Amino acid sequence: MLSHGLRAQPALLLARRSLIRGSPRYGIAAPIFRRAAMTTQAEPEPATGREGRRGFARTLSYWTLGTGSLSMILYYLGKDEIEAFDKESPLELTLVPDTLYKGHPIVQTPHTAGRERLVVLGSGWGAVSTLKALECGAYDVTVISPDNYFIFTPLLPSVTVGTVEFRSVLEAIRRIIKRTRGSYIEAAAVDIDLERKMVLVKQAGEEMAWVPYDRLVVGVGAQSITHGATGLEFCHKLKTINDARGIRQHIMANFEKAVRPTTSSEEKQRLLTFVVCGGGPTGCEFAAELYDFLTEDLKHYFPKAVQEMVKVVIVQSQDHILNMMDSVISEFAEREFARHNMTVITNSRVQSIDETTLKYSTKHLDGSVTEHEIPQGFVLWSTGLSLAPFTRLLCDKLPNAQKNRHAITVDEHLRVKGVADGSVYALGDCATVEYPHLLNHITELFDSAHHVGNTEITRAEFRVFVKEAAAKYPNAASHLLTLERDFDSFDTDGNGRISIDEFEHMLEYVDSKLTALPALAQVASQEGVYLGHGLSHLAAMYAADEDTRLKVEASPEARRGVEAQAVGPFMYHHRGTLAYLGRAAAADFGDGRAYRGSNLAAKYLWRSVYWSQQVSLRTRLLLAMDWLKELLFGRDISKF
Repeated sequence: MLSHGLRAQPALLLARRSLIRGSPRYGIAAPIFRRAAMTTQAEPEPATGREGRRGFARTLSYWTLGTGSLSMILYYLGKDEIEAFDKESPLELTLVPDTLYKGHPIVQTPHTAGRERLVVLGSGWGAVSTLKALECGAYDVTVISPDNYFIFTPLLPSVTVGTVEFRSVLEAIRRIIKRTRGSYIEAAAVDIDLERKMVLVKQAGEEMAWVPYDRLVVGVGAQSITHGATGLEFCHKLKTINDARGIRQHIMANFEKAVRPTTSSEEKQRLLTFVVCGGGPTGCEFAAELYDFLTEDLKHYFPKAVQEMVKVVIVQSQDHILNMMDSVISEFAEREFARHNMTVITNSRVQSIDETTLKYSTKHLDGSVTEHEIPQGFVLWSTGLSLAPFTRLLCDKLPNAQKNRHAITVDEHLRVKGVADGSVYALGDCATVEYPHLLNHITELFDSAHHVGNTEITRAEFRVFVKEAAAKYPNAASHLLTLERDFDSFDTDGNGRISIDEFEHMLEYVDSKLTALPALAQVASQEGVYLGHGLSHLAAMYAADEDTRLKVEASPEARRGVEAQAVGPFMYHHRGTLAYLGRAAAADFGDGRAYRGSNLAAKYLWRSVYWSQQVSLRTRLLLAMDWLKELLFGRDISKF
C-alpha cells in the first residue's frame, strides 16, 4: 500500500504542474494541489468485526445527517419553485366577444367572484418582488411586460465579460407567477384610461388590446438620460440582456481587429480604448469587470504589445466617482482604479460621440472650461435615468398632481398621486416617494410641542414632541429621532429651550435630509415586498368584512382613508450599497460605516451577497457553477 502511495506522488505532481501552468487561476489552485501532492501516507488497513460495524454506523449517520440538512437547505432556498409544481395551469386569456373600445378589443382576464383583478406592468425588481410577496389566491393576477423574464441587474456587468453566463441572471416570469396561478401577456403598455380602469397594450405585430384592472401596479422602469449629449446611437447601454450580449461581442471584435496585421498602430490604439460615461455603480463595476477580463484571461491569448495598448477611461460629471456613497469609498475606488492604470476624468461632461471619437468638456475650479477629444473604440453610456414613454404618458394625464420631470410621484403608501381611489401604484425606478415638508407645518408643529402660555419648548417637551412627530411622519422618523441627541446644537442661545427661530432651523435640517430614494435594486425590492404584503392584507380584510368593502366601493375618498389606516406607510431600510472594483470590493452601510477590501475575501463577500439575493434556487445553482467554471478554466473568450 505504501508503494502505491509513493507511485501516486509523481502523478499528482505532474497534474499539479500542468494545471498550474495551463490555468489562469493558478494562484488559487496551487495550495490545493500542493496539499494533494504532499499527501503520501499509506492507506489504513480496513477495520474488521465490531470496530468495522461501528465505523459503518457512524459513517451512515453522518451521511444521513448531511443529506437531510442539505435537503432542508435546498427546500428552503427553492420552496416557491417546489410548491409551484402543485398548482394548476393558468387559464387561457380570450377577447370579450363583439366588443371594441376606442377601436381596440378588450381582453377577458380571469375574474373570480370575490377577488379583484391585479394587473402588474413590468418584470423588474419592483414587479417581481410584489409578485413573490403576494398571497396565493388574494387576486386574479395578470403580468404585462415586453420581456418574459426577470433580470438580476446587479450582475449584468459580469455577464458582459463572461464571468457569468446569460441564463444565470434570468428567471422566466411564468415560473414566478406560477405560484399565484397568474397570467402573462408579452406586450408593452402604451396608454391608460384611468376612468374605465383599462390599460392599452401593444403586442408583437402591432396588435393592440385593452386589459381591464381593479388595481394596477406600474413597474416599467426608466430609460437613460442624455444630458444634452449627441451621438448616443454610437454608445452601448447596460439595462437588458441584449445590451450585455452586444457589449460582449463588441469587446471581442475589437481585440480580434486589433491583432490583424493590416491594422495600423493608431487604429489599434483607438480600438482598445474603452470609455465609460458615468461614474456610478454600473459604470464602475463594468470597468472593474473589464479590467479583470483583460488581466486574468485575455493576457494569456493575445500578444503583449496589444495588451499594453489597452486603455480604460471613466468620464464623470461630479468631482468623485461613486459620489452617492461615502467619500471614503469614492477615494478608495479612485486609488484602486489608479493602481490598475485606469484613467478617471472628473468634473467633465460628454458633449458628443461619433464612430471614432468622444468629445467632453472639463470645468475647472476657477470656472473656466476646456474642451477635449479622445479616440474611442467602445463607449458605455451609464449616466442616470429619465421617464419611460408610458411613465411620461401617465404623468401627462395627471398634470395637477404630477410635477416631477424624472419619475411618477407616489405617496407614502406607493399610490400614484392624483388617482382619486388610490387603485394605481408605482414603484422602482419609475417612481419617487413624496416626503413631507415639515417646514410647511412649522406653526402647527411648534404649537403642538409646547404647553399653552409658553413661547419656547423645554427639553422635556421636546423629547415628547420628537416621539409624536416620528409616529406622525414615519418617513422622517430616523432623522427626527436624532434631534433629541442634537438638542444643544440647535439651542444656539444656550438657555435650555427651543425658540421659534431655532425650531425653524431644526425643521430645515430635517427637510434637507429627506432626499429622494436612490435608483437601486434594493429600493425597488423593498417597495415590492411592502406592496405585496399590503395588497394581500387588504384582500384579506375585504374578504372578512363585507360592510367595509361595500363602504369603500361607494366612495373613493373613503377607500383611500380605510386602506391608509389598514396598511402602514412604506419605510425604506438601507442595507448597504455594494460596489465591485476589480479584485477589490466596497460597501457603504450608511451613517459613516463603510467596508473596503482589496483581497480575495472582499471579492467573494460581494459575490455571496448577490448569491443570497437570487429569486430562485435554479439561478443560485447556475451562478455557483459559473463562478466555479471561471475559477478553474477562466472566462469564455469566443465571440458569438
